[in-house]
Amino acid sequence: MPEHPSDTTLVLASRNPKKSREISALLAPYGLKVVGVDQFANVPEVDEDRDSFIGNAQKKAAEVAQVVRRWTIAEDSGLCVDALNGAPGVYSARYAHEDRPDGESVDRQTQDSLNNAKLIRELSDIPRDRRTAKYICHVSVADPEGVVRLDVECACRGMIIDEPRGENGFGYDPYFSIPEYHRTFGELSGLVKNCLSHRSRAMQRLIPQLVALLAGERR
Repeated sequence: MPEHPSDTTLVLASRNPKKSREISALLAPYGLKVVGVDQFANVPEVDEDRDSFIGNAQKKAAEVAQVVRRWTIAEDSGLCVDALNGAPGVYSARYAHEDRPDGESVDRQTQDSLNNAKLIRELSDIPRDRRTAKYICHVSVADPEGVVRLDVECACRGMIIDEPRGENGFGYDPYFSIPEYHRTFGELSGLVKNCLSHRSRAMQRLIPQLVALLAGERR
């Protein structure tokens, strides 16, 4: 385990509490504390209008850092289904936006349910053995001036199943099965998922670079 800087707090450019807990657990052993952007007042929502995961992650990291004036970590992740030409991709979080009742705002759990329902509809004519997919996660880190200093990207491959299994995780996790484990992300424990997931893999690749960067800034 690399030597780590002490009392280092980063802002996570996300208001998703489950995502915050997941990333916090990954960084805690290295002395890196994470607080969600929801802990800061008057931080506007970032319009995720880029056409790539790297574009959205960099934009979120830079814009939030410029407001909070702290080191900021941002990630953009999503599900890419081969048979759907990579959809939902960067639109994963709002895949079924048009299915909202009267177009109104809904909570995250309801949006997840709408997204999953649309995904299964889109795959209804696709044979099970062709429902290959991957989760992709791109992580960017910006300094307090809003300059992006680090970028990493990793993926985790699996299959999309017809019926949800498990209540862990969030988003498409109950439908994303890891063939080697015969379990979905929704069924895997946090400990196992933290070894396998796209987000975990990206963070594990990021951590040595991040620790070295922050240590260098303190010299």
